[in-house]
Amino acid sequence: MSVVLQSAGLQSVPRTPGAVPLLGHVPKLLRDPFRFLKSLREQGDLVRVDFGTMPVYVTTSAELVHEVTVKQARSFEKGRFFDRLRPLAGNGLANADGEVHRRHRRMVQPMFSKERIAFYSDTMSHHARVLADSWTAGQEIQMEKAMAEYSIETLASTMFSTDIGLPAVEAVRENLPVLLKNLLIRAASPKLLDRLPIRANRDFDAAATSLRKVIDEVVITARRSGHTDRNDLLSLLLAAQDTDTGESLSDREVRDELSTILFAGAETTASMLAWTLHELANHSDVQEQLVAEIEEVVGDRPVTIEDVPRLAGIRRVLDEVIRLHGVTFLMRRTTAPVDLGGITIPAGTEVGFSLYALHRDPSLYKDPDRFDPDRWLPERREEIRREAYIPFGAGNRKCIGDTFVWTEATIALATWLARWQLVPVPGHTPKEVASAVAHADRIPMTVESRHP
Repeated sequence: MSVVLQSAGLQSVPRTPGAVPLLGHVPKLLRDPFRFLKSLREQGDLVRVDFGTMPVYVTTSAELVHEVTVKQARSFEKGRFFDRLRPLAGNGLANADGEVHRRHRRMVQPMFSKERIAFYSDTMSHHARVLADSWTAGQEIQMEKAMAEYSIETLASTMFSTDIGLPAVEAVRENLPVLLKNLLIRAASPKLLDRLPIRANRDFDAAATSLRKVIDEVVITARRSGHTDRNDLLSLLLAAQDTDTGESLSDREVRDELSTILFAGAETTASMLAWTLHELANHSDVQEQLVAEIEEVVGDRPVTIEDVPRLAGIRRVLDEVIRLHGVTFLMRRTTAPVDLGGITIPAGTEVGFSLYALHRDPSLYKDPDRFDPDRWLPERREEIRREAYIPFGAGNRKCIGDTFVWTEATIALATWLARWQLVPVPGHTPKEVASAVAHADRIPMTVESRHP
């Protein structure tokens, strides 16, 4: 009887129009992913989308996303999206479920504590100053590329404090763009294409294999050399012990966590910084407010961790940028029957949600597509429900490195804006490209000295 009821429940979920035989809604998704994802709310709070012949039930309201990520989180495991990420991240925090996830989170969490972030902040500030010193007045910069290189270099320096990690840094530079380019295509591809040597599969698998091999070698070398007495993430992972069991991470588990941190940290920071510089260049009033704030808080000295909470204007801008250009799409799989909006979802069902679409919902945000950092002023922020803004996820799956990203981005922007004004190069309007987050295709900018 319960099976019949569950089936009837799913049959009542509206199926979004436009599916084609065998491929389902994949052509529409790949043709214009952001418009497609935003349009789903028009069909209801729970909508069926077909990835090939596989149905995915997409939650479009803040309430149902909260059910999936917080209230009923224990009835979900990572879904197909993360299955496709497994060749890169293995069983790291992004992919692990159940007790493995809880164990790894206990062991990795201290590495992103307030004290550790303060330690990493010196490296963040150093790299921001090095980049600022490398710019010259009149220089044209492809900002999305420059920010990708900056975020990789800075993250790698906190992960590997010695030359032992240089091969991994080079492998990340070479392979990460390939992985990001093909991830969404790979996740959305019908299951019948899983084993076919299509371009997206070949490129993703080759890049993931190359990166994992290099990180494997770095971990083995570090373990043999006794590289456990430094303050980098590699040393901390090698030395970590579970407070409940006293167990350490295996070499494979260390590799998986390093791969996960590299993948999750590099693109988010790079995209957020590039979009922020673009938005500020097109909103000179906001930029001048930030410059005045930086002069008051920091002056002409290097930015430190103590300055970060006092740079409230930068935080508001970053909040708004990541709202506008955030995580494209995530998936979960039910491990037990769950109720979503009065509909029973059986175990083994794929459920999806888009933070990008959620954060542009006009029922949650006034003028949702407009860049408006003032919506995050204290007197206005109370208007935004807590579950309506989750740029780094929520519940026990909330990104473990969110404070790292906020700190790095704040220090970097305060360093650069104090010295340089970045002006858009005429002739190109940046377009969003779907990947793990909505990054830009190109953001060409010219550097002008703020103090000639």
